Amino acid sequence: MPPPERLPAPGVNTAGEVEELLAEGELTVVGRIPGASNAVLLCTAARGGARTDCVYKPVKGERPLWDFPDGNLARREVAAYLVSEATGWGLVPPTVLRDGPYGEGMVQQWIDAAGPGTAQGGGADADAGADADGAGLLALVEGEEAGDGWKPVALAEVGEGRTALLVHADDPRLRRLAVLDAVINNGDRKGGHLLPAPGGRLYGIDHGVTFHVEDKLRTLLWGWAGEPLTAEARGVLTRLERQLADGEPLATRLAELITTAELAAVRARVARLLRTGVHPEPSGEWPSIPWPPV
Repeated sequence: MPPPERLPAPGVNTAGEVEELLAEGELTVVGRIPGASNAVLLCTAARGGARTDCVYKPVKGERPLWDFPDGNLARREVAAYLVSEATGWGLVPPTVLRDGPYGEGMVQQWIDAAGPGTAQGGGADADAGADADGAGLLALVEGEEAGDGWKPVALAEVGEGRTALLVHADDPRLRRLAVLDAVINNGDRKGGHLLPAPGGRLYGIDHGVTFHVEDKLRTLLWGWAGEPLTAEARGVLTRLERQLADGEPLATRLAELITTAELAAVRARVARLLRTGVHPEPSGEWPSIPWPPV
């Protein structure tokens, strides 16, 4: 299953052109997106006849994190985009680092989601039951079996002492994202960070807590844990290993965004995935599910 074609912004056709528009276009703040733990501003980037909606996260608006003392979240988001592009899967919207109205920050193309990232027909009430009909990417289901087309993640408490099984779709797009998350050591893959876009493309967003040297992988995509990597994933990781070598363009760009130790850790994770040939499993030394999960 090849990745679907990207959705172009008005006046641009390729990811490179979108990057250029985001980096050099006039950035106009439209408003603030509420509910985020850091400052997230909805903007437009325009130049000539090209225009796109985008998200701007200024470094000045970041809350300090005790376990991510080096660098900033904005640069990690850009690094995640670069690795995503290197895989050829295009799982992260075009993202650049630039000066904006409130100083340096990450600017990322806005994605209009085609539908909800979760399918919980019965809501959080396990007695009502959850409709795991493939309409979404995540679901809560009764019982201990995920059902055809779904992968089990964990039992979830749904109130009044009741539990339901959290599952995600057995979807090749999610599986690619699980591999990317293992490479970048994503500490926060929530359901709300999955954006199905028109045309069948799936994007992942919010990659500020990535690239730590310690194992920080927290995700809702554990359904393939311990299973063999696909042939496609092994091929992608083999190419990525070459691109991460000293002197290669990807390695050079990443070195400008993350620390030397973090870059070495990326290389080590790719090498480990190729050596073991399987999706990683929870380490047991760190909570494996992000909170809140959506």
